[in-house]
Amino acid sequence: MKFLHISDLHIGKRVNEFPMIEDQKYILRQILEMTERAQVDGVMIAGDIYDKQAPSGAAVQVFDWFLTALADLGKKVFVISGNHDSPERLSFGARLMRERQVYLSQAYDGSSLKVRLEDEYGELYVYLLPFIRPAALRYVLEKEAGAQKGEDPVVEERIAEDQRTDLKIPETYQEAVALAVDRMKVDPSVRNILVAHQFVTGAGRCESEEVAVGGIDNVDAEVFKAFDYVALGHIHSPQWVGRESVRYCGTPLKYSFSESGQQKSVTLLELKEKGNLTLTVLPLKPLHDMRKIRGSYMEVTSPSFYAGACLSGEEKPLNREDYLQITLTDEEDIVDGFMKLRIIYPNLMRLTYDNSRTQRDQLVEASGEQEQKSELALFQEFYELQNNQPMSQEQAAFAGKLIEECRKT
Repeated sequence: MKFLHISDLHIGKRVNEFPMIEDQKYILRQILEMTERAQVDGVMIAGDIYDKQAPSGAAVQVFDWFLTALADLGKKVFVISGNHDSPERLSFGARLMRERQVYLSQAYDGSSLKVRLEDEYGELYVYLLPFIRPAALRYVLEKEAGAQKGEDPVVEERIAEDQRTDLKIPETYQEAVALAVDRMKVDPSVRNILVAHQFVTGAGRCESEEVAVGGIDNVDAEVFKAFDYVALGHIHSPQWVGRESVRYCGTPLKYSFSESGQQKSVTLLELKEKGNLTLTVLPLKPLHDMRKIRGSYMEVTSPSFYAGACLSGEEKPLNREDYLQITLTDEEDIVDGFMKLRIIYPNLMRLTYDNSRTQRDQLVEASGEQEQKSELALFQEFYELQNNQPMSQEQAAFAGKLIEECRKT
C-alpha cells in the first residue's frame, strides 16, 4: 500500500507581507499530479493545514478544492490538526466526509481516530493524533473521573472499556503524548501508521516555526515505537528523528530565508508485509523560489549579474521573480535602495547590509545579549551546541541546582 506524506501547508500564510496563496495552489496542483503518477492509495496531511486558527475564506476554499480533488481521484485522505489549526473548525463535516474516505481528526477527547485498511499483506491501521498539549489530557482525565462518579454520563461507555483514569495526570508534553499513544492500544503484530503533529527531541528547527521556550514541547521518539511509520508535522525541514521511519516531510514551500538552501519535497512510503517499508523523497518545484543574494549595489544591479546567470556556488540560474533577500556590502547605505532594487527584483522581500558598521553593531548587540542571560541559559545554549538537542527539564533542573551550589561556595 502506498501513501504520500505531506504536512504544514499553512494555507493563507503571508511571508514578509507577501500572500502565498497562489504559490500554495501551484504546489498543491503538483502534489495532485504526484498522487496520480505514483498511484498512491492515500495521502496523509500531518497538521498545520491553515496558518491561522480562523483562516480566511480564500484559504478555506483552497483546502476544500484540494480535498475534493483528492477524493475525486479515489484517494483516501487522512488529516489532523496542528498547533496553528482550530481542531473544531477543521473537523467540520468530518462524519459526512468519511463516506468519501476523507478522515479528519476531531478535537482530542481521550480517543484517537483509527482507520482500518486491508491489502494483500493483511490489515493496516492508520491512527490520527491531532496536536495535543498536556492540558488536553488533564481535561480528559478529569472529565472521565467525573463520569465515574456519575457526574458526566456522556463518556461512561468509553470508561467501561478503559478503566485507567487513575493514571498520573500528565504535566509534560512527553507524558501527555505517551498517555495518548498508550490509550490507542496498538497491536504490534500488524502494520500501524501514526499521523501526528509534535516536536520530537533532536529535530532541527528553522525560523518559520513556533518555538516553545526551553524546549518544553519535546517528545522522545521512543514514544512511537509501536508504529511502523510515523508521519510527522510541525517541523518545516525534511528529516527523520531517532529512526528513518519517524519522519518529518517538511513544508511543501519555503516560508523563511533560513530554508533558502533546502530542497522541498514530499515523502512517498510503500508498505508491504510487516517490516518491509520503502521511503522515497519526491522533490517539488515552486512557482517562486526563496533565495539569498549578496554583493555591492553595482554588482547586483548589473545585467550580467541577474540576466539568467548562476550565482556563485549554485547550479540554478537566478530568477528575478524569485522571493529574495538581498544583502548589500556597500559601506554607505543606498538612498531609497529597497525601492530601486524592486524595479529589477519585483519580489524583493528583505534588504540588509553587511559592512563594517553592521558588523560592529552585531558585536555590540551580541555582547549585550550574553551579559543579560543567566548562567543556566548560557549553559543550556552550550549543551545544545554540543549535543544537537536541548536539555531535558530534569537536566536543566539538575544544572540549575549545581549553579546555585557553586554560587554559595
